Amino acid sequence: MWEVASRAGIWPRFLFPSPTEVLQTLAEGFADRTFVFGVLASLRRIFLGYAISLLLGVLLGLAISRNRLIAETLGSLILGLQTLPSICWLPLALLWFGLNESAIVFVVVMGALLSITSATESGIKNAPPLLIKAGQNMGATGGRLLIEVVVPAALPSILSGMKQGWSFAWRSLMAGELLYGSVGLGNLLTVGRELNDMSQVVAVMLIIVVIGLAADYLVFSRLERTMRRRWGFEAS
Repeated sequence: MWEVASRAGIWPRFLFPSPTEVLQTLAEGFADRTFVFGVLASLRRIFLGYAISLLLGVLLGLAISRNRLIAETLGSLILGLQTLPSICWLPLALLWFGLNESAIVFVVVMGALLSITSATESGIKNAPPLLIKAGQNMGATGGRLLIEVVVPAALPSILSGMKQGWSFAWRSLMAGELLYGSVGLGNLLTVGRELNDMSQVVAVMLIIVVIGLAADYLVFSRLERTMRRRWGFEAS
């Protein structure tokens, strides 16, 4: 249907390329390594930003869920900041760090951090009381109870926050790269728009979708299956 609609001439070819043209653009982009460098640059930024947000998000979620003072202060702030679109952090990042890599990484961190923090806090607060009492009866207290009972019980919620944070991180990354004139998938989108090369725009969009599907299949889906098996919801 896409090919037929493109060949029907309803829209100019530069605005509505055919899948054949998009595949040709993909082949050429990988052949001259333009897309390869763009993918590697974007992956480096998102891996760094996501790793930082995952570490800080889990620690903040633990702190908010276990300390009343932090929950009444920082918890409310995080809840309010979640209403901000990630693009809103970009002007602040540019003022703080300038137009460079650090600004983009900061936007990625803020895009994923809040959802991971909220999911961790929610998972720990909603840990089944029966499991906690069972752990206490078996002698687990303090940090041991938290690490060996509460956090494993909160993993389903934390994993959901990780998946949501990953998608938010990608959106934040694209927002930053669209404005930062450096190598990356977002910059390739900007170049395609400026050159009226819609086939390149669509090709980069497909690359982003494929990377997202690969991350879900190779990481998050496997973690979910492992967790379901550990909880007895799926046969091993």
